[in-house]
Amino acid sequence: MKTKKLLMLALGACLLASCGNKSASGDGKMDAFIGDLMSRMTLTEKVGQLNLLAVPSFVSGDSSDDNDSREQLIIDGKLGAMYGSFVAEDLLAAQKLAVEKSRLGIPLMFGYDVIHGLQTVQPIPLGLSTSWNPELVERGTRIAAIEASASGINWVYSPMVDICRDARWGRIAECFGEDPYLSGEMGRAMVRGYQGDDLSDSTTVMACVKHYALYGAAEGGRDYNIVNMSRQEALNGFLPPYRECAFEGAGSFMASFNDFEGIPCHVNHYFMTELLRDTWGFNGFVTSDYEGINECVKHGMGTIEDVSARALQAGVDMDLNGQAYMDNLEKLVKDGKVKEKDIDVACRRILEAKYKLGLFQDPYRYLNMDRYKADIRTKEAQQMSREIAQECQVLLKNEGDVLPLKKSAKIALVGYIATSGKEMQGCWAFSSYADSCVTFLQGMQEAVAGEGGSVSYAEGCWLLEDGQREQDLVNQYLGAYKPGQKIKPVHTRQQAQLMAEAVALARRSDVVVAALGELNNMNGEGTSRSDITLGRTQIELLKALKATGKPVVLLLSTGRPLALTDAEPLCDAILCTWNLGDQAGRAAADVLFGDVNPSARLTTSWPRNVGQCPIYYNHKNTGRPHEDGKPYQRFKSNYQDCLHGPLFPFGHGLSYTTFEYSDVTLSSNESMADGTVKASVTVKNTGQRDGKEVVQLYIKDVYATCSRPVMELKGFQKISLKAGEQKTVEFEIGRKQLEYYDHALKQVVEPGDFEIMIGHDSQNVKKATLTIKN
Repeated sequence: MKTKKLLMLALGACLLASCGNKSASGDGKMDAFIGDLMSRMTLTEKVGQLNLLAVPSFVSGDSSDDNDSREQLIIDGKLGAMYGSFVAEDLLAAQKLAVEKSRLGIPLMFGYDVIHGLQTVQPIPLGLSTSWNPELVERGTRIAAIEASASGINWVYSPMVDICRDARWGRIAECFGEDPYLSGEMGRAMVRGYQGDDLSDSTTVMACVKHYALYGAAEGGRDYNIVNMSRQEALNGFLPPYRECAFEGAGSFMASFNDFEGIPCHVNHYFMTELLRDTWGFNGFVTSDYEGINECVKHGMGTIEDVSARALQAGVDMDLNGQAYMDNLEKLVKDGKVKEKDIDVACRRILEAKYKLGLFQDPYRYLNMDRYKADIRTKEAQQMSREIAQECQVLLKNEGDVLPLKKSAKIALVGYIATSGKEMQGCWAFSSYADSCVTFLQGMQEAVAGEGGSVSYAEGCWLLEDGQREQDLVNQYLGAYKPGQKIKPVHTRQQAQLMAEAVALARRSDVVVAALGELNNMNGEGTSRSDITLGRTQIELLKALKATGKPVVLLLSTGRPLALTDAEPLCDAILCTWNLGDQAGRAAADVLFGDVNPSARLTTSWPRNVGQCPIYYNHKNTGRPHEDGKPYQRFKSNYQDCLHGPLFPFGHGLSYTTFEYSDVTLSSNESMADGTVKASVTVKNTGQRDGKEVVQLYIKDVYATCSRPVMELKGFQKISLKAGEQKTVEFEIGRKQLEYYDHALKQVVEPGDFEIMIGHDSQNVKKATLTIKN
């Protein structure tokens, strides 16, 4: 038996030597190798490859729980992959069971939720998107891939490219915002960062694009809810980033929890086969989300046997933690309800992924203990985290040029978030080094050291009026992942005492920095909120600080757009830092003190209040449109009780310098549908500081056979300009920038006028008109 296994591994090595990542799919040698392997597999072993289970500690916090049954499943060839651990020693033990104890020695894949870094945590994805810098995101993702692969992981559940227009949805923190073009560019950057040019390189990992599809459009912003959308709207406004990731060569996709057209995605043949595979040409494999197949029973799709058959036939190849395939597929074959060839197709896709990862050549290639010790939290990784975080902070407001702060100033830093490293991590962060995260207080004190200034701290207030709920939220991480650890109280004093202390400190200081916002566990999966304001206690603190007459800077930690209508007038400046990760304190100090000029721009529209949700820039017009920023007018499409439009628009973000745009120039005012036109604009830095500007291209199809959005992002360039310098920025406009899916679901470019808009954000653009001829 051992000889057979060694021969199989040797054959895999020979075949893989001539196969790169991008040429592997459909490669004759790979096909022959897998065909030979499958010819020797029993039905039980084929079904086994379709099963993905969590390591016990991921679910229970107890590494010994259910360990014996997992081991036996591996030995029996009933598991194809495992997820939920980055402890290389544990994964090595599991791989040895698969390779050395199972009948055919087929290696396991190991997956993990590497969302924004692993041990070195970077800004949350929503924050990453505000950099408008795909190259920077790709470099950061490369660091994440190195750490993941050094920990035994070879498959990551990222990028998430769901489009979200509703800030109530907690998982907006994990996505790239509301725009399909920008999300596609960021998703492709992450796929490249994870997978590189060759998946068999042991420092790369396979990407898993999620959640396919439309999960971010859950009705009411309520997690796991239904999605009510036309196919045309989906193809135009929501599905493009998934398509772009498929075109980039992503190795796998993950199905989403929601339904589409009344059919849950896990059993949706249109999504999984007709669109993803037949139309887009995707040739990787699809996994379910956590027990997503089982949940189709509650959707009303049938019994567990019914939905297991439907999921497989729809094109879901792997079952994540539900055991629906494990428990039902063999019986369904025997009963004639599932064809074994359907199981063969799914099994082959899983084996192909393992082949591309080089696991048949060397099952232990990701389990190098020397790398495990050497490649985690390197100086390079931490510097990269800081560099990324510098570009992910959006300056929303800066009246009177309160920012940047002087390092010689006496600064009052107020707010619990200022001293909590864990609250810098953001959702879906599992680093073993969370306690080492640089806090705002630490970073700011480092920045003023030796400069004559000071940074003094006061707690200020509870973040939530319900103190027990705040305590529970802060301790969720400890309860889930560090059972038995002593829980410390978040606050030990009452609100009035905390506020009085903060006000006294503010009066003794030159300027106040209020570190407020959301806790980590107010964002992520299962954290939908009906109230997206800062809340009463934080607003009361801001009012008290404002009353001192000292300038107030809101240093905002959040995983979603917030409704800041009550807070904004109380602040002279607002710097949105999202959740910045390991180097949060230093990166925030870099921007606060002007060592780095802020260059981030919003990728979501920020509502004035929750009643405006969903709110997004690329909406369609009504027959009675109302101008953004204008008060209520009867018989127009607006609300009685607030100004129309967002508080902060898509693309918004200030700088410590100013930029001036010339008029838009077109190389030609007319073109054919398949022609190309160049649009250009000259941007000048008219301020006193060097800075970066995000030049944004929007297009509007003025008249069409279908109602079209008022504008759509179709390109962007991030440029650096020294004080007084100017540059001409050019965009090429062709069919890809002009086409859309019509009611017949055909991609068309219709003749007529198109508004070409270039500017600083979605509300500040210069325009020109391009006419498309028949």
